[in-house]
Amino acid sequence: MANWSDPRPTAAPFGVAAGTRSDAYDAGLRSYMLSVYNYMISAVLLTGIVSLSVAYTGMWRMLVSPTGGMSGLGMLFAFSPLAIVFAMSFGANRMSSTTLQALFWAYAALLGVSLSTIFIAYTASSVAGAFFATAAGFAGLSLYGYTTQRSLGAMGTFLIVGLVGLIVASLLNLWLQSGPLGLVISIVGVLIFAGLTAYDTQRIKSMYSHVAGTPAEGHTKIMSALSLYLDFINMFLFVLRLFGSSRN
Repeated sequence: MANWSDPRPTAAPFGVAAGTRSDAYDAGLRSYMLSVYNYMISAVLLTGIVSLSVAYTGMWRMLVSPTGGMSGLGMLFAFSPLAIVFAMSFGANRMSSTTLQALFWAYAALLGVSLSTIFIAYTASSVAGAFFATAAGFAGLSLYGYTTQRSLGAMGTFLIVGLVGLIVASLLNLWLQSGPLGLVISIVGVLIFAGLTAYDTQRIKSMYSHVAGTPAEGHTKIMSALSLYLDFINMFLFVLRLFGSSRN
């Protein structure tokens, strides 16, 4: 009987010619990665559709208080996605695949509501340009992460530390409101999420050998798609901040 839990892509099952196991592994890996990308791309499209709908129907006004800043409803939509991410990250093992998928789609939709204001702050051509530039960059970086034989583990550790620093600097700049610091944050943000795109792709690819054919495979696909989705969205936002043209 085939030992499909064997993570070695070149290991052949008992009584099967060498190379057959590798072919099955490669086919399974391609199907696995395609499923991850399908989830991720569908979530990006859902976010975009919701953002456009909220922006161009005028519903975005409910997110802004009369005195400026976020309204109570705006804060609810801003922090709900964060709560969902924490729930998915720390509770995934206790959830069914159906629940995890529902939270994933809910996250993408709620984030779309929050991001609707970018269509008010930036011109439509700027948003479109930033989106397609990010899509092209993401595709190239993810392809590199998938195909490279070089381990990106050390780079991943460095990027995660840099991400923590980026979050701290961003929170600090909410108080300082420094233009030069904001520019530096945007540049560093693009570089960090560009690197994370390649790193996460390689990490997701390597995880397949551990979850293939197990109950954890469905959960891993969704969480992997979430990682790539967050890389894409954050890279897009930093690119937009760098090169976007304001409506004001």
